[in-house]
Amino acid sequence: MRTRAITGLFFVIVVLASIVFNAYLFTGFFLVLNACCLYEFYRIVGDANGKPNALLGLLFGVLAFGVYGGYQLGDLSPNCLLLVIPLAALVWIVPLYQKDQDNPFTGIAYTFLGVIYIVLPFVSFLSLGFLTGAYNYRLPLGFMLILWGNDTGAYLMGRFFGRRRLFERISPKKTWEGLIGGILLALVVSSVLALYYPVISVWQWVGMALLISAFGTFGDLVESMLKRSRQVKDSGSILPGHGGLLDRFDGLLLAAPVVFVWLKLLLSLQTVN
Repeated sequence: MRTRAITGLFFVIVVLASIVFNAYLFTGFFLVLNACCLYEFYRIVGDANGKPNALLGLLFGVLAFGVYGGYQLGDLSPNCLLLVIPLAALVWIVPLYQKDQDNPFTGIAYTFLGVIYIVLPFVSFLSLGFLTGAYNYRLPLGFMLILWGNDTGAYLMGRFFGRRRLFERISPKKTWEGLIGGILLALVVSSVLALYYPVISVWQWVGMALLISAFGTFGDLVESMLKRSRQVKDSGSILPGHGGLLDRFDGLLLAAPVVFVWLKLLLSLQTVN
């Protein structure tokens, strides 16, 4: 328990510092997290029935995230994203020369699935920092605080008051009481953020909290479904007492794209009006 607490505290400090310090550190840090989570995903899904091309998938994911981040920072042209096209073609071509691939299309599907499941959400999260134009750490910071608030509320309420199972087939420990506790604490966090960070309105912060609670929970369940289908307890062991990085960011994977699209549409409508 002590190791878990120390690791968790250190990790939270590092994540928050990377967001608040400056745009370059934010982009670089989440580029690394993106690559690590993608690697963990490939490690989990690969088996005798089909193995993803982890090297090409990682190159694809790092290049796509890096170029997009460079574009947001104003250092690269969006045309540089065209560089991912040859890598995408190689994902299809390389299995032709791999004699040990009994199910090549399964491996190809796993490779591209990793990009969709991991890279796209991290790119969406990165975009939150640039949603209002120049880099503004408040939205990605708020996202993480709300997500952690939801997780903390769900854990505490579920542990002390949990009775009714939410999704026993996938995650036996999750309860409806935990879900409610997560939503309530996420709403409290969003209300505090709205008070100190009026970069978006109060109701937009509240809506953001509700989306994060809902889709963050689904993201957690989806990763649990993945691990259960592969009979894996943790996605990795890089964080003592916590498992892998994918275990810590599973809620972000479904919540970040939804929150980004929602805020993007709202801010676009405000601009038009």
